[in-house]
Amino acid sequence: MIREGETLLFDCGEGTQRQMMRYGISFAVADIFFTHMHADHMLGIIGLFRTLSLQGRTEPMRLWGPRGSASLLKAAIALGTDRQPFPLEINEVTADAPIPRKGYSIVPYNADHKDKVAVGYALVEEIRLGRFNPDRARELGIPEGPAWGKIHKGQSVTLDDGRVIEPSELVGPSRAGRRVVFTGDSRPSEATMTIAEGADALIHEATFADDEQLRAVETGHATAREAAEVALKAGVKRLVLTHLSARYSVNSSELVQQAREVFPETVVARDGFELEIPFAAEE
Repeated sequence: MIREGETLLFDCGEGTQRQMMRYGISFAVADIFFTHMHADHMLGIIGLFRTLSLQGRTEPMRLWGPRGSASLLKAAIALGTDRQPFPLEINEVTADAPIPRKGYSIVPYNADHKDKVAVGYALVEEIRLGRFNPDRARELGIPEGPAWGKIHKGQSVTLDDGRVIEPSELVGPSRAGRRVVFTGDSRPSEATMTIAEGADALIHEATFADDEQLRAVETGHATAREAAEVALKAGVKRLVLTHLSARYSVNSSELVQQAREVFPETVVARDGFELEIPFAAEE
């Protein structure tokens, strides 16, 4: 996921570094968020760290994962490098405890992956300031500079002639930030529906089709239709299906059809797939 030029990696399957090179994804990633510790979601850390070491990386790296992940991540990294050449920080996350960043937070939540310890993540942006009207500011004779910034931030300003300018005269209503939810491997759950309410995009696993619904339950996975039902109940704008069974690697039309019967705004994530998430006011 790339936000404002910052690359965030969610899970790190085998061959991740090759795919990053293939699709031009920057190796300047500073955070990797793991949903659970199954090999197909974390084994790629060995090759990736080996590549970063050979490139002479010196920038810090932060790893985030569910309870019990730290020891497994340390062991995997030790397999790939003789010496850790860059600072490394490994954190075990707590559900519903936001990880604050500049302008947004990453919010972990408990995912339902049968009896496995697993989390999903939501990228939640902060409320944005309303639009500032520079033309109106000039009409009112407000000098461009610090006064504009104060008004935009919600502070009233007293001009040299004694006039008091209130922010409501120049600033529109605040605007919602974006919200993207990544479930990792998970059954449909109330936790996902809650955190994904009104989200701009829900990236939900869809391992199976309708005819393997029982197997989905047994293995802690979801069908495409179940993912669509979560998207519908949560009122999200878009549903992205991922983690498909190998039987759908060539043709996923069956999964798409079943999901779209419930939630039309559904797409399947493929290698190299890109989805731009615009701000609501700019759609």
